[in-house]
Amino acid sequence: MVVHVLEEMRIRALGVIDDAVVELSPGFTAVTGETGAGKTMVVTSLGLLLGGRADAALVRIGAKAAVVEGRITVDARSAAAVRAEEAGAELEDGVLLISRTLSAEGRSRAHVGGRSVPVGLLGELADDLVAVHGQTDQQGLLRPARQRQALDRYAGDAVSGPLEKYAGAYRRLRAVSAEWEELTTRARERAQEADLLRFGLEEVADAEPRPGEDVELAAEAERLGHAEALASAAALAHAALAGNPEDPEGVDAATLVAGAHRAVEAVRSHDSALAGLADRIGEIGILVSDVAGDLAGYADNLDADPIRLGAVEERRAALAQLTRKYGETIADVLAWAEQGAARLAELDGDDDRIGELAAERDALRAELGELAQTLTDARTEAAGRFAEAVTAELASLAMPHARVTFAIHQTETEADGIEVGGRAVVFGPHGADEVELLLAPHPGAPPRPIAKGASGGELSRVMLAVEVVFAGSDPVPTYLFDEVDAGVGGKAAVEVGRRLAKLARSAQVVVVTHLPQVAAFADRHLVVEKTNDGSVTRSGVKAMEGEDRVRELSRMLAGQEDSELARAHAEELLEAARAGR
Repeated sequence: MVVHVLEEMRIRALGVIDDAVVELSPGFTAVTGETGAGKTMVVTSLGLLLGGRADAALVRIGAKAAVVEGRITVDARSAAAVRAEEAGAELEDGVLLISRTLSAEGRSRAHVGGRSVPVGLLGELADDLVAVHGQTDQQGLLRPARQRQALDRYAGDAVSGPLEKYAGAYRRLRAVSAEWEELTTRARERAQEADLLRFGLEEVADAEPRPGEDVELAAEAERLGHAEALASAAALAHAALAGNPEDPEGVDAATLVAGAHRAVEAVRSHDSALAGLADRIGEIGILVSDVAGDLAGYADNLDADPIRLGAVEERRAALAQLTRKYGETIADVLAWAEQGAARLAELDGDDDRIGELAAERDALRAELGELAQTLTDARTEAAGRFAEAVTAELASLAMPHARVTFAIHQTETEADGIEVGGRAVVFGPHGADEVELLLAPHPGAPPRPIAKGASGGELSRVMLAVEVVFAGSDPVPTYLFDEVDAGVGGKAAVEVGRRLAKLARSAQVVVVTHLPQVAAFADRHLVVEKTNDGSVTRSGVKAMEGEDRVRELSRMLAGQEDSELARAHAEELLEAARAGR
């Protein structure tokens, strides 16, 4: 049962297509048309809806922007629906609307369920909705990495579980190895840094600075350096306030304030305002006496010891040595010493850390070796089943004697490898296996890598066989094939159509084809037509039914829609397809 169905696409101002609506069916839809009519634009449009790369050159000449809109029915519980709703999209009766706009200047915008979203979200949704296969995908199947991915996908949990653990251990090993490499290669630099830190910390420790000591010493040096001037000023101030015993006739502040207080105190009872002033004059007298006393004490306690001044300046010079090297103030110097001690402890512990890292690295290598062996075993077991299933499908695709096998091996190394099966082998993020898909097209032919031993037509059928096998184990709701029948003709083309029809029983299948043998098996036949009004080429998409479909198949067979012989052959094809499904 197909949960997701791409119901419709509307394409505007894309390539040769001015404005066209592509209505698709849940089963097998064939898209045909003359060369240059724009069949490939259907594939390109779906690619844009799925987050594919946008090229401003695709925008129709004279248009401001190209727009592709799609309507997809989805199960509200599916991963795609949940992810879309997380992005703010709205589903209407189980229908998800997706659009992609590409401006002539190259700007691209995407909308899902009425909400503007990053283009990358379309790619995320595509993983759960559609599998697109074109000529580039066939070429991709030639790469060993893609072949390994196909095998891993078929193996399912037997590979995915160990591979996840392997990938985590592999990432950790890379991090551990990088740290170990850095510590060992920078040993000389670290030793030099440690020596400098030890020297600096010893220098600070020998000086034993106290927090704020530099500020205190600066103040003391300032006071000791001006002791005589300070004492003279204090004596003069004291005499001005309290009088000079050696000058009985002199006038001082205390005497004047006392006289003022006596003058107003005698009459204070006659006016409350004057009484207040009398109180304030009394307070002034007390304050003058206090300050005079403090000045006398200050002068008596002032130390003008030049020896002490020398000691202070010597200490300040020692602290200045520290502040020149390790911080602007003693507080900064002490902070540097704290940080330096921590860093020195770290550097001194590097030897222990190197040992720890080496031990962890060895343990990770051993773990990776075990996991890599588990992956090899799982892949080997799955490879036999996968190859057998693909071989059976090829027999149904007019390659009855072809045989597909997998070669799984590891490359031994004397350098930095892991031990698998008692051998040191090269390893990577996906294990130690090198996977290669081999094809023997007929009896007696040695199995050869498909990159070397498969023709274009054979490669197309191998890819289709792989997808049919996947449909039974890891289905995708919608498949889009762009000329999967390239290089195929005759009986092989009929079998390709038959297998696509079989695939369409459990998934939606859209095929862009130039072969009538394939198109005849479709549940829905769409034709991309182009007309020329003398200045602008416009393409439209029409559904072919009844007589129109016979005429289109006749054109594909003989290039002549009205040829009686071609029409008879087309009707025969349709009848054979209906009987052979």
